[in-house]
Amino acid sequence: MTMGQQAEKPKMIDHVDKDILVLLQEDCRLSYDKIAERLNIARGTANNRLKKLEKNAFIKSYSTILDSNKLGYDFTTIILLHIEGDPNMKLLDKLRNFPNVIGIYDITGDYAIALIAKFKNRFLLNSFIKNFLSKSTVKRTATNVALKVIKEDFKVEP
Repeated sequence: MTMGQQAEKPKMIDHVDKDILVLLQEDCRLSYDKIAERLNIARGTANNRLKKLEKNAFIKSYSTILDSNKLGYDFTTIILLHIEGDPNMKLLDKLRNFPNVIGIYDITGDYAIALIAKFKNRFLLNSFIKNFLSKSTVKRTATNVALKVIKEDFKVEP
């Protein structure tokens, strides 16, 4: 889905599907057997429900959440981008593929886009802002560095 497109209305899920999603957010390595055991449902039911959730894109992918601080990414930043006109896809694709950018949001207000990005040091942050953003269609930026991460959790209530 590209910016500006309406999101397709999600298909309905029931309490069993929600319970499966909650379990997978806690541990995405759970087998069908473990899911079935914890929810007191048949293994085939767990298998079919999980395949349906994947097919209908309730589950986008399975991944491991790393501790960015332990990996040396000490700078969590919120970067606001002011762009004249609509953000072009070329810029969005570049941002999407930049390894330090972990979130891109189309927002309201004076700025068109908010980025969440992580950097190992201020020199890499400076380079990103001065080199990458200055050569694009970005007219102005506002950069904030998080002094302390209070909560960073990608789980949602299904």
